[in-house]
Amino acid sequence: MKILTEHIDVPNIDTIDVFMKNGGYSAVGKALKKMTPDEVTEEVKKSGLRGRGGAGFPVGMKWSFLAKPEGVPRYLVCNADESEPGTFKDHYLMWKSPHTLIEGMIVSSYALGANTSYIYVRGELMYVINILEKAIQEAYDKGLLGKYFGFRLRSRLICSAGWWSVYLR
Repeated sequence: MKILTEHIDVPNIDTIDVFMKNGGYSAVGKALKKMTPDEVTEEVKKSGLRGRGGAGFPVGMKWSFLAKPEGVPRYLVCNADESEPGTFKDHYLMWKSPHTLIEGMIVSSYALGANTSYIYVRGELMYVINILEKAIQEAYDKGLLGKYFGFRLRSRLICSAGWWSVYLR
C-alpha cells in the first residue's frame, strides 16, 4: 500500500498547486473543519499509522501519552536528520513531495495543540533544505500556515551545520 508515496512520480508534485490538485491538504481541511484534536488522535490510532523510525511505534498511541496542560506552549519537531547509516527514506520524501510532510505536520500540530513546528534537517542536504523552504513559503502564501480556520501554526526549518551545532534559519 503506497500512501506517502502515492503521487511521488506526478510531475511537479513538489509544488503546492499540483499537490493540491492531487488531493493534497485535504486532510488539513477535514481535521481543522470537522474534527476536534482528540478526534484526530483517535483517527490516527484507528489507522494503525506507525512512525518511520526503526521501532515503527504506533503514532496515535504516542500522541495519547502526551500531557495537555493549558496555557503552556507546545512544539512539534520533525527530526529528518536521517543519521542512521544507509537511510534515504526521509529526504527522498522531502525532495519529491515536501507538501506531504507539511500537511502531516499541520494535522499533527493541531491534534497535539502545538502552535510552532520545526523541521530539523542535516546541513549536507542543502537541495532538500531549499525545496522545503520553498514549500513552507507556498503553504504560508496559500494560508495553510499562519492562521487557518482559527488554528495558528508557525513553521520553521532548522538545519545543522554539523552533528552538535544547530541554528535557526
